[in-house]
Amino acid sequence: MRLDVEHCVHQHLMNKIKPNFAEIARRFDTDPRTVKRYYEQSLNPAAKPPEKLKRPSKLDPFKGLIREKVEAGCSASAIYHFIKEHDYRGGQSILRDYCRTIRQRETKRATVRVETSPGLSAQVDWKEDIVLTTRSGEVVKGSIFLYVLGYSRAKYLEFTFNRTQTTFFDCMTQAFVETGGVPQEIWFDNQKVVVNRHKSNFGKAVFNETFAEYAKDAGFKPIACRPFRPQTKGKVEALARTMDRLRVYDHEFDTPLDLAEIVHLICDQLNQEDSQATGVPPALLLDKEKEYLHSFDGELLESYADRTVARKVSKESMIVFENRRYSVPTRYIGEIVQLKHDDNTLWLYYNGEEVRSHVITPKRFNYAREDMADIVRSDLYRNRDDETIDDYVDHNMKMFDEME
Repeated sequence: MRLDVEHCVHQHLMNKIKPNFAEIARRFDTDPRTVKRYYEQSLNPAAKPPEKLKRPSKLDPFKGLIREKVEAGCSASAIYHFIKEHDYRGGQSILRDYCRTIRQRETKRATVRVETSPGLSAQVDWKEDIVLTTRSGEVVKGSIFLYVLGYSRAKYLEFTFNRTQTTFFDCMTQAFVETGGVPQEIWFDNQKVVVNRHKSNFGKAVFNETFAEYAKDAGFKPIACRPFRPQTKGKVEALARTMDRLRVYDHEFDTPLDLAEIVHLICDQLNQEDSQATGVPPALLLDKEKEYLHSFDGELLESYADRTVARKVSKESMIVFENRRYSVPTRYIGEIVQLKHDDNTLWLYYNGEEVRSHVITPKRFNYAREDMADIVRSDLYRNRDDETIDDYVDHNMKMFDEME
């Protein structure tokens, strides 16, 4: 509202002088039509000012898509170039402003503190790439498994030398043992031992088969945090930051196992200290929360670690099981796969997803036909046509079938 223009027009009316719209517009650096509007409103104060026409924005057809991409963590610049390919004709500045309003709205909504009921939820994460040195100069590398209950803030920490699914299941089960039960739901980030990244998209995470089976047997509902949204698991993110306490033990321990004990010591300290969020030690609130946690079959859950055997895929795209070799798709060369078996079948998994199965045989070499074709195509016959490769594979498959 231009009070200066309104006051000038009012003065003209008080003096019974019709204003010169153009002259006043030049004086106050505005449009003559603006001066005229104030004049007409002063003549008839009861009249409603004309409604401003709302012009359609060039962003309107793309707002749904833009919101989806912002929530997926995409930058305004990336979104601009993307929607330009879909016939967006507007500028980058209005797009950037719109993206900013979405982020502000989402951040405000995400950071409102939500206090959970006893036994409702827990959050899980890893503090990765821990590197400390013993007194003798040995470098110890590992990660810390982090588990925190939502109501009591009771914590369980475990130092690990790897983040395989077997180790993950072992840590999860031990966390249930130490805290006295299983909550209704547990929040996870987009980690490979939990989420099948090949099948997931920005809208929905797909849990891998073995993890989903574990969650069902344990009796909790798994929830995947949205990527780039650390606020959704703020309790465990805060716990990860407290792991800086470990730094003071650099060069102050003798063996890697000592480091594992130090992590347990820090966990005990955190559970006895007053929580910044509740003002009460988590150990005290855990006594109440235990009443709402449900029991679990420890022997069943421990079997997830016991029944999984890990093998590294060789350069020949094979793994060894009971002194026999079984093929794996070539894309897993150099990776660690997990083995499960019964009396007749061997299943191979990578991060919880089945990648190959074989009938267990007395043969020394056991190839899936597609694996052998990929191996041949990537090495000896990389420049040959498909028919030549098929003939070679058929010949070799027959040869291996005859071998014992």
